[in-house]
Amino acid sequence: MFETLQPLPQDPILQLMQTFREDNRPDKVDLGIGVYKDDAGNTPIMAAVHEAERRLLEGETTKSYVGPAGSAGFNSAMAELILGSNSPLVRDGRVSVIQTPGGCGALRMAAEFLRLCKADTKVWVSTPTWANHLPLLGGAGLTIREYPYLNPQSLQVDFGAMLETLEQADPGDVVLLHGCCHNPSGADLSLAQWQEVTSLIQRKGLLPFVDMAYQGLGEGLDADAAGLRHLASAVPEMLIAASCSKNFGLYRERTGALALISETATVNAAATSQLLSVIRSHYSMPPAHGASIVETILGDDDLRAQWQKELGGMCERILHLRHAFAEALAPVGDFDFIARQRGMFSFLGISPEQVGQLRKEHGIYMLESSRVNVAGLNDRVLPQVASALREVLGK
Repeated sequence: MFETLQPLPQDPILQLMQTFREDNRPDKVDLGIGVYKDDAGNTPIMAAVHEAERRLLEGETTKSYVGPAGSAGFNSAMAELILGSNSPLVRDGRVSVIQTPGGCGALRMAAEFLRLCKADTKVWVSTPTWANHLPLLGGAGLTIREYPYLNPQSLQVDFGAMLETLEQADPGDVVLLHGCCHNPSGADLSLAQWQEVTSLIQRKGLLPFVDMAYQGLGEGLDADAAGLRHLASAVPEMLIAASCSKNFGLYRERTGALALISETATVNAAATSQLLSVIRSHYSMPPAHGASIVETILGDDDLRAQWQKELGGMCERILHLRHAFAEALAPVGDFDFIARQRGMFSFLGISPEQVGQLRKEHGIYMLESSRVNVAGLNDRVLPQVASALREVLGK
């Protein structure tokens, strides 16, 4: 059965991680791996998470299954976090939230659900988009179409080209949008642009699908969700995949949620039953630990305040690094776009050969596309990175 299988090439990000680990240079810099890092280069456990886990370990009484939908308390807390407190969508029973194994689980279960609804579903994704969007959605049998998003010269959103291409979408097509902190470009839509996209989606009869993986790491919890909330308030149907990996630091706990918005409460109940059936046939039910941490934090005023303070500090650190990075690169060229972008990622706009030179000669690691994790920087290594870029670019 297995003897004819051929080995596949290693994922480029995983390969970069391995190469970085094997590099013995003490001054090496990792700007490739997409996790938040503090000034010491660590991905810490948040203090609020530590305290929530302590309470869980002391008070947990069972390891029984949580059911395909996951924890009702977690789902309710995530609905409020994503859509805002007192959302009329929640009040009117038009939204259900399902706990999933990470944002990946939410994306894949949404794709399987969409294929159930319509076997030949087309989903439009941005160019570029997160690399795993394509196997997660395409692997479920959805047809992938692309719309231009990032102008490769200006490294800003090519909004006109985006709208022009989406005009070609057919009624019932799905449009995948990044809620904030676009991965991998860091170039976000403004609220005015979200409003224009909303109008196009309404007029064309498209189904919006928003991937919200970085809420709180752009400009703040509510500001990062403003575009999504405007869209959700205006359309009859919508899907939202949310991740707790970044804003709670729960990467390895695989904690996510899938929100399903329908036109009426009756339709939502029927759609949710179908979604839960899809989930039952795949992983049956989600892991509980990470969701219990989130539920504990969001359900306790003191813990929630502590978490929001920590998350705010992470957001402010990234914003500081963006401005400091752009300033440090000023002698090399115009990198002001880095300061205007949001979240952990930006493209430097340099060639693969220059990326290789940075890695080989200076121990500075980034993806071949020149995507960097801004959170991998700190004030100590910024001059080192800027100096290396000046040398590589001949400035």
